[in-house]
Amino acid sequence: MSLREDLIFLILQFLDEENLKETAHILERETGIFFDMKYFEGLALSGNWDEVERYLSGFTKVEDNKFSLKIYFEIRKQKFLEELDNHDGPKALSILVNDLKVFAPYNEDLYKEMTQLLTAHDFRKHESLSTYRDTNSARIIMMNELKKIIEANPLFHGKLTFPNIRSQRLRRLINQSLNWQHVFCSQPQQDPVMKTLFVDHVCKPQDNHSVVNNPPTSEVGSAPVPTSPSSCTSTPSTVTHSAVTAGTVGLCALRNPAETLEELQDSESLSKTGSYKTWDEVTSGTTKPGQCQSSVFQLHDDFPKVVQKILNEGSSPVSMDFHPVQSTLLIVGTNVGDIGLWEVLSGDKLLCRSFKVWDIGACSPIFKAAMVKNPSVSVKRIRWSPDGSIFGVAYSKHILQLYSYGGASDVRPKLEFDAHVGGVNDLAFCVPDEKLLVISCGDDKIVKVWDAVSGVKIFTFEGHEASVYSVLPHNKERIHFIFSTSLDGKIKAWLYDNLGARVDFDAPGRWCTTMAYSDDAKRLFSCGTSKDGESFLVEWNEAEGSLKKIYQGLRKPSIGVLQFVTANNQFLVVGDDHLIKIWDMDNHELLTTIDADGDLPASPCVRFNKEGTLLAVFSNGNGIKILGRDSCPKLQQGSEYNFLSSSSLSEILSKLSISQISSVGSTGMEDGGVPVDEGTRNLENVKPILIEEANMKISNIYYHPQFQFLSLPAKTDKNGLTEGTVNRKSEVSSLIYNNAGDSILALGSNANHVVWKWPQNDFNMSGKVTTKIPPQSWKPIGRPRLIGDYSTRTKPADSVACFVYSKNDSYGITTSGGKISVFNMLTYKKMASFMPSPPMATSLALYPQNNNILAVGLDDSRIVIYNIRRDEVESKLKGHFGKITGLAFSEVLNVLVSSGADAQIVVWNSDGWERLNRRSMKIPDEGPPPSNIRIQFHQDQIQFLAVHDTCLAIYEAKKLECIGRWVTGKSSAQISHATFSSDGQLVYATFLDGTASVFNTPNFHLQCRIDFNACILDIRNEVYPVVVAAHPKNPNQFAVGLSNGGIHIFEPLESVRKWTASLPVVDLLNR
Repeated sequence: MSLREDLIFLILQFLDEENLKETAHILERETGIFFDMKYFEGLALSGNWDEVERYLSGFTKVEDNKFSLKIYFEIRKQKFLEELDNHDGPKALSILVNDLKVFAPYNEDLYKEMTQLLTAHDFRKHESLSTYRDTNSARIIMMNELKKIIEANPLFHGKLTFPNIRSQRLRRLINQSLNWQHVFCSQPQQDPVMKTLFVDHVCKPQDNHSVVNNPPTSEVGSAPVPTSPSSCTSTPSTVTHSAVTAGTVGLCALRNPAETLEELQDSESLSKTGSYKTWDEVTSGTTKPGQCQSSVFQLHDDFPKVVQKILNEGSSPVSMDFHPVQSTLLIVGTNVGDIGLWEVLSGDKLLCRSFKVWDIGACSPIFKAAMVKNPSVSVKRIRWSPDGSIFGVAYSKHILQLYSYGGASDVRPKLEFDAHVGGVNDLAFCVPDEKLLVISCGDDKIVKVWDAVSGVKIFTFEGHEASVYSVLPHNKERIHFIFSTSLDGKIKAWLYDNLGARVDFDAPGRWCTTMAYSDDAKRLFSCGTSKDGESFLVEWNEAEGSLKKIYQGLRKPSIGVLQFVTANNQFLVVGDDHLIKIWDMDNHELLTTIDADGDLPASPCVRFNKEGTLLAVFSNGNGIKILGRDSCPKLQQGSEYNFLSSSSLSEILSKLSISQISSVGSTGMEDGGVPVDEGTRNLENVKPILIEEANMKISNIYYHPQFQFLSLPAKTDKNGLTEGTVNRKSEVSSLIYNNAGDSILALGSNANHVVWKWPQNDFNMSGKVTTKIPPQSWKPIGRPRLIGDYSTRTKPADSVACFVYSKNDSYGITTSGGKISVFNMLTYKKMASFMPSPPMATSLALYPQNNNILAVGLDDSRIVIYNIRRDEVESKLKGHFGKITGLAFSEVLNVLVSSGADAQIVVWNSDGWERLNRRSMKIPDEGPPPSNIRIQFHQDQIQFLAVHDTCLAIYEAKKLECIGRWVTGKSSAQISHATFSSDGQLVYATFLDGTASVFNTPNFHLQCRIDFNACILDIRNEVYPVVVAAHPKNPNQFAVGLSNGGIHIFEPLESVRKWTASLPVVDLLNR
């Protein structure tokens, strides 16, 4: 296939995605590149004979071959017989003379017989036409015959199948082109606005006083729904990156295509100019002007240099990392595969876990064979995620494990990967585009990127020729990239795409090298050791890809591979020669050394906590020494910092008898809720839950002004109708943020839709939904308000209102008891309507792989799979015994989950729509009947939330195992609605008493409660929250819709930024 043909196919796909069907078929006919059999069949079955021959003419003529001759003859014969059947002699004669005469030379006898049919009273009396029944059946028989002839015709070979192309491929190519055009702008701006494709993009000089924080955007949007002709199921990567600006990726700033290609091709020359040639030319650095040489060898008092604690791990530690938020927590991995969690100030070991494979059945045969041969496993690297909610452990054989961390000793297995063949040498976390990823590298010479929530592998980077030793993710000018180093001394840099390495340099030492940025991300350093034991600590000039500074003072030769860290944007710290060696970043000479009271190994690992107030270093005898400041006294067990000590923990627990433990839910929580784990929960995990919940009653209720809130404004139009509210006599039935997070849509029980949009200005640079500024009630200019279809046969109280957005927010699908309608959300134009009631639609869900496929739950217990583009029902699912109350798709598992008024939860395979599993949701005995169970998938697409009036539950979708459950107590109000936060770490639940609860997942620890009564006065007048919606990007923002049509948005105070159990200080001043 030529590039020209490729381009035509991409254009055809684009036209189909844009719903420009007729234009696409014209292009097919004019190019003759693809014959759409389904379209041709539709024309023939509808009797559109002129268009049938016009479309066919683009691919073949009558005289081309015997197959083509037969095709045209069958079409014209059918047209002739239909006119005879209609007793329209003149038209039949015209067809015979003008259309069929061309076949006379090939069979004169047949042509004469057809001429005689003009005078016959009933042509069916002819022997060969006796089976002709009616027009429709004859067309179907003809079409079946034509399909066989067309498939046999060599002129159609290779033209009947549309190639398998990833959806929206042309758009991606255009966006890539725009990104590369932006790379080579002479003055690239951080926030390019690309408004045309007619000329190459060039950034205009930006006003120096302007402040812009938005990521680079182009106006080449995404199609509303991926559709045929390719019936593509390939899902585009969920990780994207902005346009690559000049100089963003370190060590090798892209300049122009020619230079870049020359550099990448000439690796020998590159290594010489990038490394070894500059060794003697590197500036060594000098003492700062006015600084005495003696003062260089003094550390300020804040530097941790005095041993405060010695921890004994029990086996030899090999890797460690301080928690990024709780700066006195240290996670440690050892040479026998153990992991330990320490509270370093008290010296308490909160947790110890030995290596264990969680799912041996999912592991590769190579790993199983390696474990049989030698079962010993060592930790290679252990790291916390940026927010400290997860930590990862890389092992010496294949395995990478992620644990979730809930505080204290609450550590739970999260994900396990058979990540690499051989050892997993390093891991790191990164958050490009607000999505938590984990990066791994290994002995198999590969770097891999995984979704840390769902476990899906997103990228595989191949190109190293030796084992990959370390990885360093980073972002610069909003461009996310990854450095990797290998044991042959190569440094490579990768963007989050599949276009290969952008940088290929030789590291000093050409063996084991690690890299790190300063805390302010402005300076890049590396430390490496050669096979001969020569070590190098250097600073890089990123723009030129050369060495900027070489630091002196390392032992020659080094004993073992050196490790280093940076601290406070000022110091470089290396474990070398049984010492802790320290350099000022601006001076190549060794600043000072610390012996930490001696007994350090030859090349000890060193780590700082985030604040730089504590320094951990390995010591002999399986020890870890914790160094603090000079002014800090020796820390004892009873220190004021010992908030997690075992003594205080046991003291608290001793006050809780067994009977008190069982009643914590009703006495220790304000709303009487009880967290329930339907699986097993050991005492280790129960303890922190009980302590946390036992103190909730007094300290966890938020009142205004301890949080930010915004009531969405209303206005009156020229007809006196209220805009900006659903209707004061109508409750909010559905509330939803758009996927971009810059608007909110509310759907009332009266089928009225209202959209609020937030302006982008100096007070709201992102243009996202916020409580800082009021939004505007929005509708297209000159268009009426958007009102859905509702049935006059259904009582308003019995109707169910549902709304879903397409992936790119261009289309909305809505129902309010009547027909289901599809609206263009930019123009409010109704694109289609279908499936009138009864039966009434009670739930909607769009198939994520193809937004033309809609799952519709009905009040007669059925689920209909409807193809919007084809306007036809594809399948009907039966498995419930009451109305369908919830539907949700998982793109990862490729399943549809449904819930019904029968309390059943059913899992369906979305490939063939067969039922995979079912389970009854456990409803408390004293609760109301399960009339309205709703479901929503977690961000990982593996777990889902089920909501009933009296309980909340989280299930693992594939096996339908309940992994967390919470029920209301007798004194608690009923739940009106609940939803996951955008990151899946929280559940927001609203109650009929005008309050909301914020739970941690999946164990439903009550984080806090929020009382709306003080700020929403209507709640006191028998008004209550009906629905809650979570912002798709901000996990700490949610919106609430009320029974009187009001909408309110809630966020924590900026000083807090999260919903925490500790109330903001403003409580003491204003409460």
